[in-house]
Amino acid sequence: MAVKIVRQVKSIALLGAPTSAAGLAAGQEGAPAALRAARLAERLTGAGFLVTDYGDCAPRIYKPDDEHPRARNVSDVLAILDELRPKIEIAVKSGALPLILGGDDSVFLAAIAGARRYYRHVSLISMDRDAGLNVPATTPSGCLDGMVISHVVGRGAPELVRFWGEPPLIREPDVAVFGIDRVDEPEQKWLGRSPLRHYLAVDIKKRGAAAAAQQALETVHGSRHEFVLHLDLDVIAAEDFAATNSPASDGLSLEEVRQALGVFVRQPTLAALVVAGYNPTRDADGRAARIVIDLLEEVLTPRLQPPAAAEGAESTESAVTTASGTAAAETPPNLSEAAERVADAALAPPNAGSEQPDSTATPSEDIAPEKSPDVVSGGEPSGE
Repeated sequence: MAVKIVRQVKSIALLGAPTSAAGLAAGQEGAPAALRAARLAERLTGAGFLVTDYGDCAPRIYKPDDEHPRARNVSDVLAILDELRPKIEIAVKSGALPLILGGDDSVFLAAIAGARRYYRHVSLISMDRDAGLNVPATTPSGCLDGMVISHVVGRGAPELVRFWGEPPLIREPDVAVFGIDRVDEPEQKWLGRSPLRHYLAVDIKKRGAAAAAQQALETVHGSRHEFVLHLDLDVIAAEDFAATNSPASDGLSLEEVRQALGVFVRQPTLAALVVAGYNPTRDADGRAARIVIDLLEEVLTPRLQPPAAAEGAESTESAVTTASGTAAAETPPNLSEAAERVADAALAPPNAGSEQPDSTATPSEDIAPEKSPDVVSGGEPSGE
């Protein structure tokens, strides 16, 4: 049975996925707590959003895993995906924008699966310095983050390829990797024959970040149907942001990332936003956390402005207030109560101020994507 989703343009569902299990070192699991402590929810509330906080999943921390040298810590990665996915489904059904604070990149698999629970068409735009296209047979490290796009398109570790339904989670022509400049030789060979869209950092800089972002959006049909946006903060050049496991010079500047995000995030078809790659153990003074929060507030705030045709309309949601009357982040006492509350809101008839429902689907439905021209490929080996 299809479910009608009514967009709540002022609502953000905040979810934490404290994990470093898919990476190469511990530290990233602290990202959700560090960004909360830096007052992310309060900043978004102050900007005008209604923030519902679904809390954090149980932490999964990187550890050596010599028993699985080609897919390290795969059981821990699968465990957090299974825990996170139903929370994202609830958030999507509520009509809010899920904002997932991840540690490593693997968590965006749960975001895609959660969106696919309700939407027939789901694309992916991944802003990442690494291609994420290794597979267990080619990985030099066993790091599951280095295979994350392969998991999406049905080529990665079998446990993650099949963790939700029949693979692929998303077909290759509906995936865009944006900002890459570290590509291993096997990844580069595969890109040369794949319809997956890929945008090199050097080409983005030449063309302009906003123009390249608009092209990426159109090639995966993101202006016409729902898409998940993944931001790995290591896509930002180390000169502007170094609190990641693998900071490097060159790549995209913070300003270029801001311009591209501005194009992606303002789309009403954005189904979920995943922020990953921040390592607070490399951010002793908290400066990097403030950069992340400033960036998110700046790119998200334009979503509060109604389209020209809808100016003057009232929003359907109501703020949760503290005793002083100030809007505050709401923390569901438990997931089942949150599920009842958001389900009731999602199934209620939309009033005059609500946006029109987006496309709907049952979980198993999928439609063959349209074809678009490929983008230039190439890059340097990363060793991930």
